[in-house]
Amino acid sequence: MVKFSREYEASIIPEWKAVFVDYKCLKKLIKRIKIARRDAGPPPLLAAGETGSSYGFSVLDPVRSIAARFAAHHAAASSPEQEFLEKADEELDKVNKFYATQEAELLARGDALIEQLRILADVKRILADHAAASSRRGRGRALGRANSMPPPSPSVNGSSGRHLLSGLASPQSMSDGSVELQQARVAEGAAVAEEVMAALERNGVSFVGGGLAKAKKDGSGKQLMGRAALLQLPATVRIDIPPTSPGRAALKVWEELVNVLRKDGADPAAAFVHRKKLQHAEKNIRDAFLALYRGLELLKKFSSLNVKAFTKILKKFVKVSEQHQATDKFSEKVKRSPFSSSDKVLQLADEVECIFLRHFAGNDRKVAMKYLKPQQPRNTHMITFLVGLFTGTFVSLFIIYSVLAHVAGIFSSTGSPTYMDIVYHVFSMFALISLHVFLYGCNLFMWKSTRINHNFIFDFSSSTALTHRDAFLMSASIMCTVVAALVINLFLRNAGATYTDALPGALLVLSTGVLFCPFNIFYRSTRYCFMRVMRNIIFSPFYKVLMADFFMADQLTSQIPLLRHMEFAACYFMAGTFRNQAYETCTSSPQYTHLAYVISFLPYYWRAMQCLRRYLEEGHDINQLANAGKYVSAMVAAAVRFKYAATPTPLWMWMVVISSSGATIYQLYWDFVMDWGFLNPKSKNLWLRDQLILKKKSIYYVSMVLYLVCLIFNTTADSENPNSQVQ
Repeated sequence: MVKFSREYEASIIPEWKAVFVDYKCLKKLIKRIKIARRDAGPPPLLAAGETGSSYGFSVLDPVRSIAARFAAHHAAASSPEQEFLEKADEELDKVNKFYATQEAELLARGDALIEQLRILADVKRILADHAAASSRRGRGRALGRANSMPPPSPSVNGSSGRHLLSGLASPQSMSDGSVELQQARVAEGAAVAEEVMAALERNGVSFVGGGLAKAKKDGSGKQLMGRAALLQLPATVRIDIPPTSPGRAALKVWEELVNVLRKDGADPAAAFVHRKKLQHAEKNIRDAFLALYRGLELLKKFSSLNVKAFTKILKKFVKVSEQHQATDKFSEKVKRSPFSSSDKVLQLADEVECIFLRHFAGNDRKVAMKYLKPQQPRNTHMITFLVGLFTGTFVSLFIIYSVLAHVAGIFSSTGSPTYMDIVYHVFSMFALISLHVFLYGCNLFMWKSTRINHNFIFDFSSSTALTHRDAFLMSASIMCTVVAALVINLFLRNAGATYTDALPGALLVLSTGVLFCPFNIFYRSTRYCFMRVMRNIIFSPFYKVLMADFFMADQLTSQIPLLRHMEFAACYFMAGTFRNQAYETCTSSPQYTHLAYVISFLPYYWRAMQCLRRYLEEGHDINQLANAGKYVSAMVAAAVRFKYAATPTPLWMWMVVISSSGATIYQLYWDFVMDWGFLNPKSKNLWLRDQLILKKKSIYYVSMVLYLVCLIFNTTADSENPNSQVQ
């Protein structure tokens, strides 16, 4: 049977670990009580009669009695039992404060989302009503035009054609009709915008400058209706969105919808935009309800775990101390505490379930629970078996390739340099991708072992997120495919085939097809997430920076060799397609060299743009500018190395040393102090930080030394050989 302390440690929410009951500390206090009682031995039971019979009566007996009472009271006040109760009371206050804060925040979010849902229903109804009315008016106008046309006369020859032409409107009348139609559409759109704004204001949304309520009154206080009211508003309507509003995203969508309606009116081409805005708002509200429900479930778990922890620890305390009265009193205090007795979270969770069932799941409870309570994927031994199978196949094929390459003289001095330069460039790209996926799998394994909730941090769905076994399977399968292609390529080359270059190209096409495959195979959710993250990185700073985005962008700064291999592969196959000298074009041409430097800059540029975007979004946080400076310094150092490669003078050599050293020191300081939180002289862990995930501190010291050595080695190599950027 698993001890409760282990079960408790395994069940607590890692992000809230500091506000849970410190069960381990309370257990230590109980152990101290046990030791103190064992050392004190049984208390002496001396009756008053025994004292009198042994020593007789004394005038100092009342004084001794009072002194004994004070001594007993002082001993009780400083006893381990009292220390335990004080610590337990302190833990109870901590839990109550955190629970009250989280409960108030979740209730406020719930109220805001329910308001947004009402707004969504009102806006959908308004747009649907106006669409139906517009359709009826359109049919009425079409019938009116058909009835107003004169009937054709039964004339013969060309007179009938002239009669039909005479029935058409003149260009002037057609122009007037189109202007009137456009004005009608603008007026109709203004009316729709007015109704939407009124619905927003009914649900508590206020506009900057007073909105519709203020615009409807002129200087005399008279009401202005319809189009005139909206014409008094500014060209762009803005909603007053508080910085702490839980529904900021949805409110922004309503603001955009009102402005689109006022600008485009009831233009049929804008109806698609209106529908997209509504769908976007509905998706935002649905995702917000899902996040709210997850927060409620976490708070319920927080409450139940703490109640169970207090119950268990009080049972241990009463068993050791035998203070039943104090224990019962504290148990009643726990039962009356908000985190134990409040049912607001339960009621809101039930309400969210009903709302989601009715509005987002079509009254299908199974579908609703699939979103609200997604099932964890079941672990299967098939993935482990496939990892072992592909790994064994990779090792076998690699041995076969090494033997065949040695026999063919590939690695000898007389071997073909073109084979090494071309084939290894292309296949190294896939090898680096496989290595990257393997290291990511190691990260996933360590995060799981240390109970780091990476799915929560990266905002991944737990039902579709990769596990470490999945990552190892992807890595092993990629390497198995690459080495198999190398063996086949070597066989074709020795057989004198003229189409040996087709195999790397076919592998490139196959991998691209798998990446963009629309079918739900080969981890489609992960592939689409990767493409979405890469889109956000490439188009920085035009997309909001999420945790997964800048985590991936940071990794790209270490994958510049992979980007260069990708550049060579693209250049080689494109030059071969255009019947150019592919190898010479992609190794010695100045355009290729300059493009290689641009590609070296790109990851640092993307990361710097992300920092600038976060600087603007997070209230002009100066730390984001300082973080951007780290990547700008790396770009400057790379540019100086490029200049030194073009003009190798002593001046530029010193510039390379200074810029590279400055960028290295900047990066070391930022990584150690700002990102990792190390080198803190006041930390209880020497030169580390106060809270550590791993128990062995030596791992952190070794990691710092290895990181320092690798960074200095890389900087020294680049400074001594600037052409390594393109080789």
